[in-house]
Amino acid sequence: MPSKPRKPAKLDKNKRVRAIARERVGAPKPAFAIPEKAKRAKPKHKKPVTADHEDR
Repeated sequence: MPSKPRKPAKLDKNKRVRAIARERVGAPKPAFAIPEKAKRAKPKHKKPVTADHEDR
């Protein structure tokens, strides 16, 4: 049995207006800066203790 054809998506006027506005003005500026990944990411696993670190 053949499957039913998909219904076309409803036209969302608000989305269309926002898309046109974004084209004209550009993307909105971020509210805050995202820090670099190296600064914000914590290691999942601690590094194993080696011989040179034991005497400290």
